[in-house]
Amino acid sequence: MTNKNIQFLGSELKEVENGRESSKFQIIPCPMEKTVSYARGTAGGPAAIIEASQELERSNICSAGIFTQKAINCSVEHADCMHELRERVGSIVRNNQFPFTLGGEHSLTWATVSGISEVLGKKIGIVQVDAHADLRKDYLGNAHSHASVMNLLVNEGHQLASLGVRAMCEEERDFRKANGILFWDGEELVRSNTSSVELPDNFPELVYISFDLDGLDPSIMPAVGTPVPGGLNYYQSIDLVSSVLKGRTCVGMDVVELAPVKNDIVSPFTAASLCQRLLDLVR
Repeated sequence: MTNKNIQFLGSELKEVENGRESSKFQIIPCPMEKTVSYARGTAGGPAAIIEASQELERSNICSAGIFTQKAINCSVEHADCMHELRERVGSIVRNNQFPFTLGGEHSLTWATVSGISEVLGKKIGIVQVDAHADLRKDYLGNAHSHASVMNLLVNEGHQLASLGVRAMCEEERDFRKANGILFWDGEELVRSNTSSVELPDNFPELVYISFDLDGLDPSIMPAVGTPVPGGLNYYQSIDLVSSVLKGRTCVGMDVVELAPVKNDIVSPFTAASLCQRLLDLVR
């Protein structure tokens, strides 16, 4: 029998809804903390989200089945973590299941997108919710850094749309312009109270959602490695993701960069609640 305490939403799942082979939603904890550059703690993110999820209420996604896999071994080298995650995600997609990765630092998105794209045999569209553009060529000499993950994926041929960015260097602005990246920056979205955007017709039909929790305002999500003021609110962020998925197929998601802080139960619970709401958007 599965230990429900280590399963996302385990307290609300019936046994028939918690089978590895039968569950649509496959949760992959990836406690990666290899290239963080400010506050530490992302290694504790997945476990904190899963623990907080035991306090959530049952929702429609439960009947589709949710199974939380064994965590990726992140005690090994960064490249080895990436390889295991890429293979794991690819296997999930081959089984016609839905991969949802809990981070861990944002560098892991390269592995998840690569694993999905390889199985599907095509490039996919990435929608990134984030305070940072993550478009540096490399950071501290590492092209697989959390600060350069989107640069890497765009250079590999994936299209990118970003929501909520409000911290960016000149190199990233130049890269964004040169590569025709779609963006709705944080200040624009927050000041105008915008909760819906429309992707152009030439954006891929297959979409991957990468949600960095620092895309949310620090007033509601303080436990992140690099908090930036002026972020999105909870419902606004959910509505924005919902709007970009209209008429498209979501092929995977990740929620990354929770860095739990002692005595703060708000951030993990908010992250767990957000994960549930994002899964509710998958059809």
